[in-house]
Amino acid sequence: MKFSKKLITWYLQNKREMPWRETKNPYHIWLSEIILQQTRVAQGLPYYMSFTNTFPTVFDLAKASEEEVLKLWQGLGYYSRARNLHETAIHVANELNGVFPDTYKDLLKLKGVGDYTASAIASICYKEAVPVVDGNVYRVLSRYFGINTPINSTKGIREFKELAIELMDHEEPSDYNQAIMEFGALQCKPKSPYCIICPLNDGCEALKKGEVELLPVKLKKQKIKKRYFNYLIFSIQGEQTIMQQRVGNGIWKGLYEFPLIESEKTDIDSIVSNEVFCNMVQDNPYEVTLYKEKPVVHKLSHQHLYTRFFIVKVDAIPKIDEAQKVVACIKVHTYPVPILLGNFIDSFFE
Repeated sequence: MKFSKKLITWYLQNKREMPWRETKNPYHIWLSEIILQQTRVAQGLPYYMSFTNTFPTVFDLAKASEEEVLKLWQGLGYYSRARNLHETAIHVANELNGVFPDTYKDLLKLKGVGDYTASAIASICYKEAVPVVDGNVYRVLSRYFGINTPINSTKGIREFKELAIELMDHEEPSDYNQAIMEFGALQCKPKSPYCIICPLNDGCEALKKGEVELLPVKLKKQKIKKRYFNYLIFSIQGEQTIMQQRVGNGIWKGLYEFPLIESEKTDIDSIVSNEVFCNMVQDNPYEVTLYKEKPVVHKLSHQHLYTRFFIVKVDAIPKIDEAQKVVACIKVHTYPVPILLGNFIDSFFE
């Protein structure tokens, strides 16, 4: 039996029950694919259910505010995905009358939709024979065919895509694409895969050569940058605080946070002498305490944030700029924030 048919047979016997596998609706497939980018299924499933319940159609999502979308997305990370999701919904609803493009080529024109997502939607919804290539697929192909070209190199991306096209099942493109992804997730796992019961073990080059744990090959990641975030948690008579919206093209664009001092100097004396603090407090009396001595380390893909929270008790409202706003403490939970701050808010603003 050929490679693709073996995978499809395995898939039909072993696939997990998922809500997005019960539909060919491109809106739902698109939602699931965007949510599951860089996200495990177990983590992404509740978000998929929340989005489909809150926004049953692309028109509902298009009508929402960006803040509503970001709030519902909170905790998934990579927030540019949520902003692109919203922009694409607006485009599809307003410019395409709510109808998603029905070809791989036209799907690629949507913001936030790359090769993998376009291939998934085109094959699952429209039966177009275009292969998906994600982390699971790289792993299956590199092991089965014994390929040691780095998967995150230009040569590797091209080589694996060409192989995926060659292997594509043109009769059952939807089942094949879902099969190879599911196979990588459940059978050909990153660590300690079940090679003894693998239906492909008779032809697997990595198994023959004892290289299963060595493949796929990936070039080393860039150096991790350390950043030091010191948040000012104003408590204005215990009833109000200050929040601000992040702008620019850095991390967390569009999300809210507390006034921030980014500095490696994290003692109280350095904080209260900082320009940001002085400009806000001015001559008003204040009391500053450190919430917890040990910093919270929040790890992003290319940077680690060492975060401390300084509680600033004041009686008068500090001087704020146009990006900042006074927020009632009981309303802090309603703002879309990074998960780092969401966890702090849950513990501090009870």
